Amino acid sequence: MEVMKMINDETKRKLRELKLNEIIAILELQQADKNTIILSFNERIQQIVDYLYQEKYNNRIKMLMRMANFRLPKADINCIYYEERGINKNTITELSTCQFVDNHINIIFQGFTGSGKTYLACAIGRAACKLQIKTRYIRLPDLLMEYQESQLLPKGKAKFLKKYEGCNVLIIDEWLLEDMTDDEQRFILELIERRYDSSSTIFCTQYKKDEWHSRLGGGIRADAIMDRIVHNATWIETGKLNMREYCAKNSLND
Repeated sequence: MEVMKMINDETKRKLRELKLNEIIAILELQQADKNTIILSFNERIQQIVDYLYQEKYNNRIKMLMRMANFRLPKADINCIYYEERGINKNTITELSTCQFVDNHINIIFQGFTGSGKTYLACAIGRAACKLQIKTRYIRLPDLLMEYQESQLLPKGKAKFLKKYEGCNVLIIDEWLLEDMTDDEQRFILELIERRYDSSSTIFCTQYKKDEWHSRLGGGIRADAIMDRIVHNATWIETGKLNMREYCAKNSLND
């Protein structure tokens, strides 16, 4: 008996209503495959479940990737260039397993413009998405702009904080690139405090650790922000090689 003859239009309608179009698809594939006829009922069911699981997983990953809004959506751990950069490959490989997320450890990529900080951060972010970890990328100037706009809406600030508080991995690019107002510094402290010891943040910055305090405005607030970031962080210097120049000369995408 052919499988699809057992599935009438009403049953297919119900499957679609349940958002199980994948089951219809695999049944059609089974019908078209002559080898399926010799399979037992249990083998067919296992094949259907495996197909459904993989399709749901793939769709989930696509959704997480889309929501992450990566600056470099094709960044890949396996395509990172290590020679002449002084970056430890084993460290990056370990980070790509995302154990740091379970331990609520931050990552700081520090280096000059063009040294590949954003690529490294996005590559790890994509690895997190593949492990079904909620991730989001944003430049600090855009984050602060969104914050200012949120204050114009009823309960906007609270909703905005909740949006970024809930990301398991938050990538903040161009960290400390521009000066912040007192209000923006207070917002950053509140966001970092809410994420402290419950999630992980990846920072991409040109500034070394001893420059952070002044860039954060100095004083107690700067102390508080740094205390919640740097003491539980993996710090990676991205080397002296200009990756933009290197990739342009060698027709690479890193």
